[in-house]
Amino acid sequence: MSDESIEAAVKRFLDETESSLDSYDQGYADADATIAVIRTHIDELAAAVDDGEAE
Repeated sequence: MSDESIEAAVKRFLDETESSLDSYDQGYADADATIAVIRTHIDELAAAVDDGEAE
């Protein structure tokens, strides 16, 4: 994600997290799977912020 701006990373995080929560709300994913996906999104966002601060 190093080529991505922090603003773009935040937008992508929000979009993907919302999508994950929608899947859970509609019964397509269980709570454990949803949390695992959201944790991945958090890790990706944290990496983008770290990369942005290093520049």
